[in-house]
Amino acid sequence: MMNLTVYGQTDIGLVRKTNEDAFVIADLTSGNVVKEQTIVRFQVGERGVLLAVSDGMGGASAGEVASAMVVESMRRSMTARPSTEPSNALVGQAAQTANREVWTAAHQPGRTGMGATLTALYLHGTAAHIAEVGDSRAYLLRGGNLLQVTRDQSYVQVLIDSGALTPEQAAIAPLKNVILQAMGQKPDVSVALGRLELRQRDCLLLCSDGLSNTVSAEEIRQVILAAPRLDAACLTLIDLAKQRGGDDNITVLIGGVSGDLPPLVAGETIAETLQILQEEPVLGPGGPSGA
Repeated sequence: MMNLTVYGQTDIGLVRKTNEDAFVIADLTSGNVVKEQTIVRFQVGERGVLLAVSDGMGGASAGEVASAMVVESMRRSMTARPSTEPSNALVGQAAQTANREVWTAAHQPGRTGMGATLTALYLHGTAAHIAEVGDSRAYLLRGGNLLQVTRDQSYVQVLIDSGALTPEQAAIAPLKNVILQAMGQKPDVSVALGRLELRQRDCLLLCSDGLSNTVSAEEIRQVILAAPRLDAACLTLIDLAKQRGGDDNITVLIGGVSGDLPPLVAGETIAETLQILQEEPVLGPGGPSGA
């Protein structure tokens, strides 16, 4: 059986008046949801474990409402669906359900236009099943190497892919926060899905763009490798983002896996264990959205 040790923390930052980020750590087998900042250890049972981060957007407190709805809907939907359903179908359908709930709520007074990103990892069996909408991120640290296992659904990512911008230029581009889609903006959403085969001592990190916009992947790698504990790594990363302005909310989840998993094989790359099942959308007639 796979074991997961995980810690999550969210911070308002230094500029925003509210925290529009939300996250969930849920053991779907026992129904246990982590609500305090504490390191927890799960045996990943037959229903799996859900890790998710959501970054809200919208006027007044609407962004805060949207992100909280996204992660709670994901947890509730995945708990209620049959455990025999294929894992990627389970997380994909849960994301669609969450999108419709936010879409419906966004038509209420004071919530017009609200939306949120979603990055979810559903740990089940010996794999992490990935669902992505927007530009929150998931990374994998394995054998000392760090790889982003989600792909930003953002305007600058399109420019990078086309060769119009380098990743270094994109990091300071004025449109770097413009995303192609968000949860709750339309009745249906195109969820990018992936499957990551896990190995012994893999370390997973999920974050909102309050971290990834200010702290590089190499810095994330170094912090995790140097930290004595998961909570220390989270706190160091959040403090680093705040030292660089803290102009956005910052959320970080870090989890390490162990137990009945294949060992790391010499020469095997992370990319060889990552399967893209459904691609993210291209920029279409609806245009990008701010986040």
